[in-house]
Amino acid sequence: MGTSLIPDVPMLISEAPMFELHPRLQADTRILGDLPLCRVLLAKDSQYPWLILVPRVANLREIHHLAPEQQQQLMQESCAVATLMERALGPDKINVAALGNLVPQLHLHHVARFSSDAAWPGPIWGACPAIPYEEQALQGAAASWQTRLATLDGFQPFLTDNPVK
Repeated sequence: MGTSLIPDVPMLISEAPMFELHPRLQADTRILGDLPLCRVLLAKDSQYPWLILVPRVANLREIHHLAPEQQQQLMQESCAVATLMERALGPDKINVAALGNLVPQLHLHHVARFSSDAAWPGPIWGACPAIPYEEQALQGAAASWQTRLATLDGFQPFLTDNPVK
């Protein structure tokens, strides 16, 4: 557990036994760790710097289904991750999106976009087939993001590549 990014707001959730990461998210990402509300994932598509936040709340589909305090925490965590990506990478744009058409579990994509990327200026979804990281590059990217994320209040890195949930 960590501390809230909002002053005077305690940790908003405990690791509920019912929370499980959707199988498609498990397959397509590497788990980096947890912020006070969200699990932080690295997308395995090497074409884009791409982090995903998943609130650790069971059966959650929409942002407006969160309690107001959790909505605030989600926004704080999303802004913190977007700012981190912007400062670390200097992209032309940070795309933040919650689609959920294929994966109903609420998750927020944070994608650093560059005018030189393959899908620019359009959306990344469906533009190009995914190019998976090679395992060594994936490990390096995950370690690098964990180091950066460690600067955020309440971030707890996962020490294993493949946690159960």
